[in-house]
Amino acid sequence: MTDHFDSLETRPAEAREGALMARLPWLVEHAQKNAPGWAKRLAGVDAREIASRKALAQLPVLRKSDLKGLQQADPPFGGFVTVAPGRLSRLFLSPGPIFDAEGTGDDPWRAARALHAAGIRAGHVVQNCFGYHLTPGAWMIDGAARRIGCAVIPAGVGQIEQQIEIIRALAPDAYAGTPSFLRMIVEKAREASLDISNLKRALLAAEALPPSLRDWFREQGIDTVLQWYGTADVGLIAYESTAMEGMILDEELILEIVRPGTGEPVSDGEVGEIVVTSFNPVYPLIRFGTGDLSAVLPGISPCGRTNVRIRGWLGRADQTTKVRGMFVHPEQVAEVAKRFPQLRRARLVVEGERADDRMTLKCELDGDAPAAEARVALAAQLADALREVTKLRGEIELVAPGALPNDGKVIEDARKYD
Repeated sequence: MTDHFDSLETRPAEAREGALMARLPWLVEHAQKNAPGWAKRLAGVDAREIASRKALAQLPVLRKSDLKGLQQADPPFGGFVTVAPGRLSRLFLSPGPIFDAEGTGDDPWRAARALHAAGIRAGHVVQNCFGYHLTPGAWMIDGAARRIGCAVIPAGVGQIEQQIEIIRALAPDAYAGTPSFLRMIVEKAREASLDISNLKRALLAAEALPPSLRDWFREQGIDTVLQWYGTADVGLIAYESTAMEGMILDEELILEIVRPGTGEPVSDGEVGEIVVTSFNPVYPLIRFGTGDLSAVLPGISPCGRTNVRIRGWLGRADQTTKVRGMFVHPEQVAEVAKRFPQLRRARLVVEGERADDRMTLKCELDGDAPAAEARVALAAQLADALREVTKLRGEIELVAPGALPNDGKVIEDARKYD
């Protein structure tokens, strides 16, 4: 069993940088010639000149938050995909809504590195508890595991009792999914005194993993608990190794950390927005702003991988936030509020710790407070609308006029990460 997925992970940093910069002109030219959206966005750019980080930094940032509007104007992918939809492997619809394209071939999302770093090897069985419906997260793990040579249990989300039965019957070596769902599985098994001790590895994503929760999983007998970070557009961006010192960048990406709201790269160590350039020939992304915050760590990982490391997910550059693995956008909060003319302002507050996310929509009433019966009815209607728009359950709190701060904030992330 080798420690590294391939020799790319341990090459000298100068060799990696030179190889990536040498490929940049091809990527820009390929995007300009084969994707109308890129041709328009990069009009007048000489691809031959984009061969350095300095030159790359002169190009505009394409932010994830812009994709919804661009795709609506030029469906389905905004003109940024280089092949016709019928030549793709899969087409996805992620929250937003945003359409995502999967190319063909083995492991098109390049997630095998993350599984390998977690000790997952050929012959292992992976219980994949990411959602298989419409969004690509489960398929990223599915393709990566099969590339390594693993069997995959397409378990998806929900049916906790059945998930436990599967773990006991099929003895998977690893769990892949969100921290919160794994926690529910483990707690339910403990309550029922059911032995799931064969589960020794967990590869987690889509939610924050506080140190206390990671330690708790280990106390339950899950020895290796690592995170990977990616997006539905890019695929794998970075992953943890057993060294547990930051997240290591994937080999097929160029990373920039920029000042939020700008395209200006910040100094190493300074927190900013994660911007990546992906060499995916089907869905090339050039200076793609994820909206996530992080910072570059100095030096290389003790595990021997030499690529850039980031501190992990440090929040959102905009007010979009992720709740129980699903993005919630300020536009969605506005959509709920505009259905109720009696509201002056609405603010979604997300609280919780150890991956126990809770949403409360605080609604400031416009005018006199309604009678108790009317308040109950209004709260119920708001709860239904919140679930319909965000696909997530939340509580409703009706507050008096002037109770919410007049600071323009629509979503407040008040979760505690210890």
